[in-house]
Amino acid sequence: MGELPGRAAPPRMADYESERASFRLEVPEVFNPTINIVEAWAGREPEALALVSLDGAGGAVAEQTVSDLARESRRAARALAAAGIGKGDRVFVMLPRVPAWYAAVLGAIRIGAVVAPAPNMLTPRDIGYRVGTLGAVAAITDLGGAERLDAAPEGTGSLRTRIAWTGGAPAASGWEDFDALLDAAGDGDTPAAPTAAADPMLIFFTSGTVSYPKMVQQPCAYGLGHVTTARFWHDLRAGDRHWTVADTGWAKAAWGGLFGQWHEEATVVQVALGKPDADTILGIISGADITSFCAPPTLYRLLVQADLGAHDLSRLRHCTSAGEPLNPEVIRAWEDGVGLTIYDGYGQSETTLMVANYRCLPVRPGSMGKPVPGWDVDVFAEGGERAPDDVVGNVGVRLGDGRPVGLFDEYVGDAEANAAAFRDGNYYSGDKAWRDGDGYLWFEGRDDDVITSAAYRIGPFEVESALVEHDAVVEAAVVGRADPERTQIVTAFVVLAAGQEGGDDLAAELQTHTRELTAPYKYPREIHFVEELPKTISGKIRRSQLREELAAGEFD
Repeated sequence: MGELPGRAAPPRMADYESERASFRLEVPEVFNPTINIVEAWAGREPEALALVSLDGAGGAVAEQTVSDLARESRRAARALAAAGIGKGDRVFVMLPRVPAWYAAVLGAIRIGAVVAPAPNMLTPRDIGYRVGTLGAVAAITDLGGAERLDAAPEGTGSLRTRIAWTGGAPAASGWEDFDALLDAAGDGDTPAAPTAAADPMLIFFTSGTVSYPKMVQQPCAYGLGHVTTARFWHDLRAGDRHWTVADTGWAKAAWGGLFGQWHEEATVVQVALGKPDADTILGIISGADITSFCAPPTLYRLLVQADLGAHDLSRLRHCTSAGEPLNPEVIRAWEDGVGLTIYDGYGQSETTLMVANYRCLPVRPGSMGKPVPGWDVDVFAEGGERAPDDVVGNVGVRLGDGRPVGLFDEYVGDAEANAAAFRDGNYYSGDKAWRDGDGYLWFEGRDDDVITSAAYRIGPFEVESALVEHDAVVEAAVVGRADPERTQIVTAFVVLAAGQEGGDDLAAELQTHTRELTAPYKYPREIHFVEELPKTISGKIRRSQLREELAAGEFD
């Protein structure tokens, strides 16, 4: 296996300010990431380990060198081309965390097709919406996905080709067998220069946190955009083993397992996890020699409830989190139990990593960190001018001479959304934050998550963070509830730790606890104890659903 980088390895970025001043990503005009990153690495080090696939218990499924990965991308490219799929065609891909997902995605990208990754929990109606909105000409999924796609009530009429990865079982009627197609196509030549850097490569659907999902189009240059994610935030170097916990349909899978890590010559680990279990995850980190780990805050909140000392995590040297801000109490608990800091990062399906904490800078728990080199991110007032320090405003990216590598092209077919996002010479993320005097950014919430109460504007994150610092609380979500006197009141939904019981006494205790940790006007005037919080497939709390349920009287 070779020697893995140890905990004492120096940061990849030694000095933030000098790196930010000098760093530039040079993107060739003709560029295809499957060829220019994966195939190029295979030419240099064909036996380098590129992908490790594990089952839900951490058992080995497959280990693939970079030359294996390049070969599978060629076979898939030839198979898809033989099936009539060509440059610019949109391909719906809904596969679990298995090697076939990489073959399908890399092969489609290799011939210039546009891949639309889809989460594996989609219902038939969801699938029909996505396929129909895309106008997809092909779908690649597993047997369960094929059954749901066939059951879609509408939207699948554009499909010319249906391909199923069967795992050796027979394909359903009307479906081609993925492995059989690859075997028939075999290895061989593919187009040498199939795409320009500006050609479309991926279409992500937004997570639907605040609206129905929109289509986010990323160009081929996006494959280079995640170099900064892997190098500066994941702190990767050759020989690292990186595991990002993410469904293959979420853009986060591209953040942590597609191109950026391979550009840095690190190994990507994917695990076919079922329902997350803390001891299973910690056992996999130990057993698979994970050196770099990235997970959403929801998962870290679960992990710190476990006995961290029961697992040998000595090979783990770097930890990151994204999806929504990580509560400071969780950062402290992880550091106490594992001896490592969790470095929070911020970005979207529309971008690569935009703001992050780095090893070369002190972490301020609860802060998003500072802008990523190559990204001119700031906080803006409503008129487009720079907001003063300590004042909440709109998170935006100055476009200046051009868009940073990794910023999406457009919301496909949505002129209104594009006009709202691109204005004043900036891209606006739709999120609120404030900047402190040292340039650190602090997340407040989505535009419609910010609570207005008695003329105060209250971001939910600070209140949620205070709540989870209480020993009785595992997770919390905070929203505004309409109130005739105060406009809105702060309303909390709380998931309790095992053995805890909700009631008026605990609610009053949590209110006092929150009032003491935050400004008095921020405490939740209403607390509801719930078994679980509604979340998007990507793990983000659906505060919009909680607001809707409050408005419908479901918690009266």
